[in-house]
Amino acid sequence: MSPQPLHKLVVVGVGLIGGSFALALRSLGLVQQVLGVGRSAGNLAKAKELGIIDGATSDWSEALAGADLVLVATPVAQMGRVFAAMAPHLGTATIVTDGGSTKQDVVALARAHLGAHFTRFVPGHPIAGTEFNGAEAAFPELYRNRNVVLAPLAETDPTALRRVAELWKACGAEIRQLPPDRHDAIFAAVSHLPHLLAFALVSELAARADAEEYFRFAASGFRDFTRIASSHPEMWRDICLANASAVREEIARFQAELARVDTLLAAHDGPGLEHAFDRARTARNAWLANFQKAAT
Repeated sequence: MSPQPLHKLVVVGVGLIGGSFALALRSLGLVQQVLGVGRSAGNLAKAKELGIIDGATSDWSEALAGADLVLVATPVAQMGRVFAAMAPHLGTATIVTDGGSTKQDVVALARAHLGAHFTRFVPGHPIAGTEFNGAEAAFPELYRNRNVVLAPLAETDPTALRRVAELWKACGAEIRQLPPDRHDAIFAAVSHLPHLLAFALVSELAARADAEEYFRFAASGFRDFTRIASSHPEMWRDICLANASAVREEIARFQAELARVDTLLAAHDGPGLEHAFDRARTARNAWLANFQKAAT
């Protein structure tokens, strides 16, 4: 059974995440009007040209008038400013959700700025990014067979939670729930640290005096490992800073594992090194099989 269509959706940050959500709902006939809000007039113009939004405005009163749902899909460091700006103009029935990759900081910002509207805030995180950004990166199939994590609080209105979950499910997503602190701990390990490592590796190579020669010989292994280093620097700066404590814990764990591998190399311990590699290959292949099965 399809959810009740939205009369008006407001997308704050019409990029990959927000734009794809709007396109998915449009393709299903689940939204009548989409209004975009954002910092870049050029990106909003492109979003309208691509049919993602019907119009754009910088006037919060105009944007939120009659809005059923607001999706805040900006970098997490912008969310406090966004929540503060929208709060005076939110309707009593408007639901607010977000697409941020960290949750404890976003929840704290929403609690601080949304006031009485906080009960209708549903913290969310769609696990479906790519290395591309902006309105041109959006496509309606992005969320099919992907996880969307919702992190409701004791105060969260059950009706608002159900409404947001229904819409994400309609986009093809599988809904998961995690407490905000557990969410941040898990994604520090499986998302934030991998991005940081990819950025760090490419940055270190690029800083070498003979970097050009290294890049000349880099091939598919380097391409695959560093794909996410093409991600948006501002967004990932904000994510790493917002979740710095958990990310630093994962860096420490990774450094300990590197030290263990270094010890095996120093000792020319072939069996130990092979065992470490085999354990990693087995774990990744098991994960990959489950990931591919879920995506079909």
